[in-house]
Amino acid sequence: MIVLAVVVVLAVLALITQVSVRAFERNYPPEGKFIDVKGARLHVVELGPADAPGLPIVLVHGASSSLQTMRKPLGDRLAKDHRVILIDRPGHGWSTRDNIADSTPAIQARMIDEALGKLGIDRAILVGHSWAGSLMPAMALDYPGRVAAIVMLSPVAYPWTGGVGRFNKVASIPIVGPLLAYTITVPLGTFLVDSGTRYVFAPQAMPDGYVEATAVRLVLRPRVFLNNVWDLTTLKAEMVKQSPRYSAIRVPVTIVTGDTDKTVSTNIHSRPFAAAVPQTRLVVLPNGGHMPQVYAADVIIGEIQAIAGKVQAGSSASAVSR
Repeated sequence: MIVLAVVVVLAVLALITQVSVRAFERNYPPEGKFIDVKGARLHVVELGPADAPGLPIVLVHGASSSLQTMRKPLGDRLAKDHRVILIDRPGHGWSTRDNIADSTPAIQARMIDEALGKLGIDRAILVGHSWAGSLMPAMALDYPGRVAAIVMLSPVAYPWTGGVGRFNKVASIPIVGPLLAYTITVPLGTFLVDSGTRYVFAPQAMPDGYVEATAVRLVLRPRVFLNNVWDLTTLKAEMVKQSPRYSAIRVPVTIVTGDTDKTVSTNIHSRPFAAAVPQTRLVVLPNGGHMPQVYAADVIIGEIQAIAGKVQAGSSASAVSR
């Protein structure tokens, strides 16, 4: 009887999950186009005039989110004067990836580089938040011809002490993870998503309607949830391998981070990166949390425009010297 009861409960939870997934996808449909690359199909939203002067700006979101978390505070505003590309990272938002293990910055950098090539973008300024902060150095190191400059917002850049949360560790276990993803993650996540997002914002307050406006619930879909788990649980080991290479970065870098970020420590990640890459401009926001693109959007837009001007000035000087 106990076994039967468990089976019935799991079946009900699985049904609730499937109904909820359909509701999420109906409420937050794709808004851009899809680009096929090796191992993935990427959802891309283009904003601003395609012939805008200056380099395109590519915005890449972090973990547990989608391109909407970069569009609302930054993309729509930057698009007034720039060509802006927003990308759902492989396996997130409306992007898919063939292999759940394609979770590393190096692999996702290769996929994004291929997508930018198919969009006809030769060089761009890349901006990445949190998990995607680790993706920015990977792009600069492995695809320097594509990358004119990088801007890192509250970035992960080095290995850290501790882990990524017990639930994520459990969900990375074969069989156990998919069972959780297809049964309890949606009901539990729906209950916790608001409080979890508020925690990420602290000490700043989460704006009213933020979860709805940025389609945060899309991460609860089983396959996306599992992709996110793999991204998080494999990142630390990747930073062990990637971080010794930072001194080889040659492009201009700007980091914007908060000094009270409880999610990604400024002292563990941003300050050591700035010391390893001398051309880095480090902007530390007093009493700032993990979401500067929301609470300090004006600062970040100013920094993006400044680094774009620096790149343009450098290009003009090089042209004159030739």
